[in-house]
Amino acid sequence: MADKNRTASSARGVLFIHSSPRALSPHVEWAAGGALGRAVNFTWSEQPVLKGCLRAEFYWEGPQGTGAAIASALRGWEHLRYEVTEDPSAGSDGGRWMHTPDLGVFFAQTDSAGNTVIPEDRIRYAMEIAGSNTLELHRELRLALGQAWDDELEAFRHAGEGNPVAWLHAVG
Repeated sequence: MADKNRTASSARGVLFIHSSPRALSPHVEWAAGGALGRAVNFTWSEQPVLKGCLRAEFYWEGPQGTGAAIASALRGWEHLRYEVTEDPSAGSDGGRWMHTPDLGVFFAQTDSAGNTVIPEDRIRYAMEIAGSNTLELHRELRLALGQAWDDELEAFRHAGEGNPVAWLHAVG
């Protein structure tokens, strides 16, 4: 049964700030609030993976497309790592935006279970580019799935769950 407080054009999701320099944190709140059309205050905690940085999770509700508005408001900020999710809603697919300083923004459509959906044309493109080269096909599909973003953000996600982070150092 649908939530009585949500209209057909409303959406909800989560903003995960995986790492923000302490001085940037109020500006992140201001930008997210601008996208939401109201002031917001996050509950910040230390990000153990990156000294001097904070992390936060913020659950939001707004019109469809708010996830894109939040991701756009935060796009390109140096040293900021974040993810925005927008759950699927009536007449609209879900979405996931990931950002890292080195990689920029990645967007993927998501299904009702939160899985990344790769459109048929993108798969056909990967097959065309790869030809018979299976390694190239793997590279193209990893790109379509946002694997590089997931790889970079993974340590930050786990540290945010209260789990200890074990760093493995190469011995040279």
